Amino acid sequence: MSAIDQRFQELKADHRKAFIPFVTAGDPSLDATAAALQTLSDAGAAVIEVGIPYSDPIADGPVIQASYTRALDSGTSLQAIFEAIAQIAPKLDCPLACMVSYSIILRIGLEKFVQSARAAGFAGAIVPDLLVEEAGKLREICQDQDFSLIHLVTPTTPPERMLEIAKGSSGFVYFVSVTGITGERNQLPPDLADKVSWLRDQTDVPVCIGFGISTPEHARHLAPVADGLIVGSAIVRRLADGEIQDSDARLEEVAHLATEIIAAMH
Repeated sequence: MSAIDQRFQELKADHRKAFIPFVTAGDPSLDATAAALQTLSDAGAAVIEVGIPYSDPIADGPVIQASYTRALDSGTSLQAIFEAIAQIAPKLDCPLACMVSYSIILRIGLEKFVQSARAAGFAGAIVPDLLVEEAGKLREICQDQDFSLIHLVTPTTPPERMLEIAKGSSGFVYFVSVTGITGERNQLPPDLADKVSWLRDQTDVPVCIGFGISTPEHARHLAPVADGLIVGSAIVRRLADGEIQDSDARLEEVAHLATEIIAAMH
């Protein structure tokens, strides 16, 4: 059982939902990333996703694409990310999951990647470009290391395939709310709640919704049918807000949004 599994067990016992924010490692710097992780942990995040910058977007909208580009342009490397996470992870009150392309894992080597990520302080990985049918070897390694492997389902995933993906997931299932890319949205699909509710009835693995969630109104609407909500672009945008020169002020904006969304979820 990973630290992410344990966290969801604790939340279920307390009848609480998971607020899962996303930050890009290295944007604008790894020191800034550490400060953002501490801020979000202090604000009440249940799990935090850390995006490993990658040059080819995988369903990433313009905000997260731009953050990945800035991080790569500044020389952010996987090894530097692991070293920075190793420094901050012990200070946090929540587990971390990395969002990472399978090509990076493959290049490093499956076992070496999981061992290195776990040693750095990650409790799991979200691998958006890995098909569940091709995940067997990585899944075995993750199970042996008590490291969650989190798969994604989308609104167009057939029901029987949703069940297969849920069966192959640990930690939680990432339910993509829309057909498209990440980014803040004014409206989410009207049938989203029904689809998430159906999947939750079919599996014991927690189901969390991501893509497009950015307001307390979204949280109030979706929290009753999900085990957790993932907020990415709205946080990344605030952390990179060029109109706010003071980094502490940007962190205050992020903390305020987190507090608002957590309050709306409960």
